[in-house]
Amino acid sequence: MNRTIVRLTAQGMLGGRRLWLLGALALLLVVIAVATRLLAPVSEADAAALLRAVAFSTFLPLFGLIVGTGAIAPEIDDGSIVHLLAKPVSRHTIVQSKLLVAVGAVVALAVVPTMLAAAVLGAGPRTVLAFGAGALAAGAVYSVLFLLLTIVTRHAVIIGLVYALIWESLVGSFVPGARNLSVQQWALSVTESIAPSGLVTADVGLGLAYGLIVGGFVAATWYAGSRLNALTLTSEE
Repeated sequence: MNRTIVRLTAQGMLGGRRLWLLGALALLLVVIAVATRLLAPVSEADAAALLRAVAFSTFLPLFGLIVGTGAIAPEIDDGSIVHLLAKPVSRHTIVQSKLLVAVGAVVALAVVPTMLAAAVLGAGPRTVLAFGAGALAAGAVYSVLFLLLTIVTRHAVIIGLVYALIWESLVGSFVPGARNLSVQQWALSVTESIAPSGLVTADVGLGLAYGLIVGGFVAATWYAGSRLNALTLTSEE
């Protein structure tokens, strides 16, 4: 990790409108939980269903898109990435440093609000922990995937929105054959393994889910660092 890159990335990602947007998303999730609890009786099963539908299907993919693209997109857009790449710093160190900030933002502004929403809805400690673990798994994978997508294409936000709103919210939830490729289903498998029996169901086995989460995170992180070399050549041309 490079402390200077971590500091500059944090300043860029968590400054200005992006921080307000992340905060608004986090607050919205908690407000939905509070309103639901006030308007109608909520069982633990109802709380789990709501968190799955709102947090895992919509909130986490969008949050991952914002922090993943925000970790490096501003520098690519304004051309300052060329100066960063000219420094004697490993491309993989650059990616790892930026990813550290993205995952940190996920923990503070996605995982914690998800757990808080679960607690507000009346879920037990084990269920709160389960959804926190699932949110962390999903948020980390989304962050690295969208960071990689930003390096690979300048249309990362558009592609990411399509992925988040169509694939994860619709295809990955309802098309059986596509569920093995859904980050949401991987995260739900982690959640299911911790939550009380029968409360959460996932269509991906736990062993496969852990393998895809860890393998996908490591592979995407490595490939993002490798792709920065190509980005250097493109920028210089």
